[in-house]
Amino acid sequence: MTPPDTGRGIGEQDRADTPRDTFRILHVSTGNVCRSPITERLTRHFLADRLGDPAGGGLIVESAGTWGHEGAPMEANAETVLADFGADASGFVGRELLDEHVITADLVLTATRDHRAQVISMGHSAGLRTFTLKEFTRLVKAIDPATLPPLEDGVVERARALVRAAAALRGWLLAPTAEADEVHDPYGAPLPFFRSIGDEIHQALDPVVTALTGVPARA
Repeated sequence: MTPPDTGRGIGEQDRADTPRDTFRILHVSTGNVCRSPITERLTRHFLADRLGDPAGGGLIVESAGTWGHEGAPMEANAETVLADFGADASGFVGRELLDEHVITADLVLTATRDHRAQVISMGHSAGLRTFTLKEFTRLVKAIDPATLPPLEDGVVERARALVRAAAALRGWLLAPTAEADEVHDPYGAPLPFFRSIGDEIHQALDPVVTALTGVPARA
């Protein structure tokens, strides 16, 4: 398996035909069997819970790996973590990150800074829509919800505005430490470590889903 080529010359013009009535969120990790599957399925679960819509209101949530195990199942411990949150792990199949995934994504959330750099190096004008998960959480927390379109305008328009606002803040709101933006790899670790990573991902996703939907988590 070869890593993605750098700078394939595909830019914003290649996104012109992407549907405007949907918003694609792409979660990226290394193997696409632990972190990004957990993040993908938790995002879907939380969106459905907040919106009361299993389809996510037009938000499409996917995942892939920079060295993805194409066709592989999710790690068993990752499935257990999802079950802890009541999320559905069924039918998951691992994918290697491809150009088309980045081109069609409206928001790319990565597990680490290295993953973010790899996505951006692929080209496709991905820089303004690619963040680590924890970086995006930090930026979202600083955005006044009143400045975002109301949910009545549609969750897709609200999501697009959120990404623009986060990108504008990136140079002004830096991480307190380099490690603050990392979600570490639990591959091969025992279940307690997987659960701690699941808790980290949950804590990072909660404010993001609240900002996307305008609906706080149920108490």
